[in-house]
Amino acid sequence: MECKEGTRLKLERLLGITMLLLGRRRVGAQELAERFEVSLRTIYRDLETLNMAGIPVISYPGLSGGYEIMERYRLERQYLSCDELQSIVTALRGVGSALSGEELSSLIDKVIALVERSGNGSGSSSGERVLIDLHPWKEKERHQAMLRTIHEALDGCRLLSIVYLDWQGTSSERMVEPVGLALKGYIWYLHAYCLKRGDYRTFRLNRMEQLDLLPETFTRRDVDLRELDKRMACQDSLKIDLKLLFHPSVKTRVLDDYDRSFIVIRDDGWLEVADREEQGYWLYSRLLSYGPHVKVVDPPYVARKLMDQVAEIQALYEA
Repeated sequence: MECKEGTRLKLERLLGITMLLLGRRRVGAQELAERFEVSLRTIYRDLETLNMAGIPVISYPGLSGGYEIMERYRLERQYLSCDELQSIVTALRGVGSALSGEELSSLIDKVIALVERSGNGSGSSSGERVLIDLHPWKEKERHQAMLRTIHEALDGCRLLSIVYLDWQGTSSERMVEPVGLALKGYIWYLHAYCLKRGDYRTFRLNRMEQLDLLPETFTRRDVDLRELDKRMACQDSLKIDLKLLFHPSVKTRVLDDYDRSFIVIRDDGWLEVADREEQGYWLYSRLLSYGPHVKVVDPPYVARKLMDQVAEIQALYEA
């Protein structure tokens, strides 16, 4: 086992040295040794191994000396254009904003090296044209901490304790076996096996009032994350078909809240929305937040429920 681990580390180091030499004109042996935390003798052996593998590493003596790969040498990176490599960097940085880790940082460095070697030089953040940040504007630190906790639980097969607020506004404590994360639009979801329910459940991160990593471990169940995601999406027994009519003055917010394919803008400026949503506290809360600028066309019982809540609010202020 130790032999296999040593071989794996050596291969990773050889790949890292190659990528570093591709991204920079010349690198000294001492810098390589410090970067990869090995001795100079090990670096010399690694460079010899690369030469034997057909990668022409040239040695230059003197104060400005070091090692570099022959200028005319080309790796198979040419299968990807510079723009394609830059797109990969942008996507990886976006993922890195949510899921931190040494492996991901190392991968980003390696792809940036390929971009810089191409002559574009836009691998640095100053050359970015698109920024992907998978965190909400508010509570960014809390959001990052939650994702790190879940990521740690997934890596170590450890149980999570959740205090969760359901669609009715009721809090309950759950102990779950995490399966994986899913990003839908701008909302993160956790697919997990709920020990309390004895079945798989999906939890929205923004409804988690508390999230704790437990010391207990579990044996991962034989379930595919993508298949589970499809299965959970079909469980829409709590969803209802809605037809809504919005005043032109709230057009910007409607475009923020709803998929544009569900919106029809009439000639008079009013917006018709046909959507399928979970019923309950969150639905009525959002509709009420539009004040007099939304009308529920269908179903009638949602309109009646909304009017009842308005009456309760009025009674509160008249008391």
